[in-house]
Amino acid sequence: MKSQLPFHWFERFWSVAGAVSVRTKILGIILGLVLLLGLGVTVQVRATLIQTMDAQLEDQAVSVARDLAARATDLILVNDLYALHQLLNETQANNANVRYAFVVDAKGQVIAHTFGDGFPGDLLTANAAASDDHHHTIILNTDEGKVWDTAVPIFDGRAGTARVGLSEAGIRQTVNAVTGQLLLTTVLVSVIGVTAAAFLTWILTRPILQLAQAAQAVGRGDLSQRVPRWADDEIGDLAESFNTMTAALAKAEEERAEREQLRARYVSGVIAAQEDERKRIARELHDSTSQSLTSLLVGMRALSDTCDSLAMRQHAEELRSVAAQALDEVHNLALQLRPSVLDDLGLPAALERYVADCQRRYPLHIDLAMRGLSGCRLPAEVETALYRIVQEGLTNVARHAQASTASVMLERRDGAVRAIVEDDGRGFDPEAAGRAEERLGLYGIRERAELLGGRLTIESEPGRGASLFVEIPVSDSPNPGAKAGHAYV
Repeated sequence: MKSQLPFHWFERFWSVAGAVSVRTKILGIILGLVLLLGLGVTVQVRATLIQTMDAQLEDQAVSVARDLAARATDLILVNDLYALHQLLNETQANNANVRYAFVVDAKGQVIAHTFGDGFPGDLLTANAAASDDHHHTIILNTDEGKVWDTAVPIFDGRAGTARVGLSEAGIRQTVNAVTGQLLLTTVLVSVIGVTAAAFLTWILTRPILQLAQAAQAVGRGDLSQRVPRWADDEIGDLAESFNTMTAALAKAEEERAEREQLRARYVSGVIAAQEDERKRIARELHDSTSQSLTSLLVGMRALSDTCDSLAMRQHAEELRSVAAQALDEVHNLALQLRPSVLDDLGLPAALERYVADCQRRYPLHIDLAMRGLSGCRLPAEVETALYRIVQEGLTNVARHAQASTASVMLERRDGAVRAIVEDDGRGFDPEAAGRAEERLGLYGIRERAELLGGRLTIESEPGRGASLFVEIPVSDSPNPGAKAGHAYV
């Protein structure tokens, strides 16, 4: 669990950092480096400067204290306290870092000091130097900061001790001033760096943004997009490759569109040829075969009436029954191939007759509803396609769905005709419905709809029936010369 924590935090960091733009990343990196370098240099310079000046302050404290001890020796021996006071004041005035200075005699009594308001009693015992010491320095913590207190024996301690305290206040002011200058320099460098980085990132990211916008347009289907080549670098090579790719895609799309047009023209021609052939065969069956079977029925009836033998009469009646059944089958076949009512009376009447015929032939209750199809006929190819779509849909329901109820609805509205075929059967998997080798009927429905600029939508679940939604665009203007002979609302 613990080993996953760093990776988890890295993922969280990357999820946030990866969501910002490239321009922001570059600006952030440059600003971070400038600030890191500036603050690092400032901290290092400040630490080094404090260390160096503290050492210099300690050396200065020793030097001032020894000088004071050497010059105070004669004054103490002649007991010239006034001159000694003047020497202490002069020492403090000539050295800006001197916080205080005083001299004690061999008995430890203060004989001269620079404290105008009284000598602090605890300072006397804070530091002392032995007679054989060169000097003795300690650091005192006061309200004003650290003070380097140095004690130097006077005349090997026989004349007393000189004490000098040097404050770090001046050093701190100098260090703070230098630190402020470094920080100000860091800020100025950061501003200049961010400005330069913003300009450079604008130069770098603008062609990338153009590439991204062009790629989005290509994703929407606009293959005419081209991007200019800014420079002869990697981004320029990428722009050139992108232009080559879009040109190849445009050419491939043009070729695909041509192939699709050829395929649509071929399929449309095949379907038109099929319909013409269906019409011809249906006409032949109706005009020739039906007439021949009718003549055969009449002859059989005449033969039965004139025959004296009962056995021959029964045999003639059986043959007449077979011929009558064949005539009915021929009529049904002709109706399925091309119902004449579709050409004569229009789509509503043809669907009425076909639904009634389906209910006679199959144990299936079918509800038929049509709206907006009265008055004007649809284009012939649209009527044929919708008739075949409903025919194929109900045939699939009757043969495969194991349904007891089906419904068909056609509606013309908003410049389109919508056909819906539903059933309460066993349903199927819509994902497999688009494969022609498994659902040839649905494939044919889709082909007919797409050839007229329409689309097919399938909704089904195993055990919950199926619904086919077909929408074909049509003009709202009336179709001249195609007035319906059958008004249906």
